[in-house]
Amino acid sequence: MQIHVVKKGESLWDISRRFGMPMDQIINVNELESPEKLLVGQAIIIPTAAPSTAKPVIDVNAYTINTGETGASEIHEVGKDLTYWMPFAYRMTDAGGLEAIDDSAMIQASIEEKVVPVLCITNFSATEAGSTLAHTILSNTNIQERLLTNIITLMKDKGYRGINIDFENVLPADRVLYNQFLQLTVDRLHPEGFFVSTALAPKVSAEQKGLLYEAHDYEAHGRIVDFVVIMTYEWGYRLGPPQAISPLNQIKRVLDYAVTVIPRDKIFFGFQIYARDWVLPHVAGTEAETFSQQEAVRRAVQHDVAIQYDKTAQSPFFRYADDQGQTHEVWFEDARSAQAKFDAVKQYKLRGISYWVLGYSYPQNWALLEDNFTIRKRM
Repeated sequence: MQIHVVKKGESLWDISRRFGMPMDQIINVNELESPEKLLVGQAIIIPTAAPSTAKPVIDVNAYTINTGETGASEIHEVGKDLTYWMPFAYRMTDAGGLEAIDDSAMIQASIEEKVVPVLCITNFSATEAGSTLAHTILSNTNIQERLLTNIITLMKDKGYRGINIDFENVLPADRVLYNQFLQLTVDRLHPEGFFVSTALAPKVSAEQKGLLYEAHDYEAHGRIVDFVVIMTYEWGYRLGPPQAISPLNQIKRVLDYAVTVIPRDKIFFGFQIYARDWVLPHVAGTEAETFSQQEAVRRAVQHDVAIQYDKTAQSPFFRYADDQGQTHEVWFEDARSAQAKFDAVKQYKLRGISYWVLGYSYPQNWALLEDNFTIRKRM
């Protein structure tokens, strides 16, 4: 495949003739909703035949936040491109229990798509940071043993094959306790035939300060668990100022550190697949709107604005004025930014990619993913 960036005055017919590719094929692979109106700066995938070359084999994971039949349909939609699937999330309780989610249809969908279902547990929620809950669990071995017994029972009953532990906002003083809990988890789950993974905040050094980072010991996680998902996204936070959500220059700083202490074949590159729209001027605490990449392009078409590309962050963006005259800034992902991230996965020789989160339409990503890699199936 090739990526073509639309120039001023170009039409789809011009592009079709230039590459010798039927317009309907270009429309289908990009799922163009307004093919008659391409934007300057819009990235278009051209599904041209390429020489046959060996593609790197990687694992691909994806989280879901929707449950029930909705989550199941999301798994079916892209299941052929997934190795693992993780529902977010079973929340732990201070008694060592787990708050259930509606996951039966999703587990069935993952099995039908030959995607390994992975239980995801966490300590936080939309309203609680989870620091106190994490401390309660990590400081009490009786609660930990009870929690792990409940986890093993649930995994056997439901058909999960492994676990993803997402402890966030852990108190810095609990760093060693967290490492000890991970070792205990591996000691309990490995003999039962289950693998153990963790989610890690995006650190650039072992000394990085902050509640999100200090208790996440990269070296220990890399040594103890089977693989890690590095959450390399959310620089463009929904409550923060507008910027690229997953800027590649920042991601590479994280990876430069990570590969010095974690085996490369244990690292999943975190890739967000949604867009955000901020109102300008930004007021601290004001929440940006989150939606799909397709919706981002739709808004650019609606307001007839050119798409720009930040070459440092390797991310597209644009500004527009709404009907009330309010200025907005939108950051999203396109074919160029996806390809740049895939190139980084190859450059760093990582185990794979982990998507946060299914439910946002991004057809260019999946087409390019298949063009760049062979997706390993473990079922």
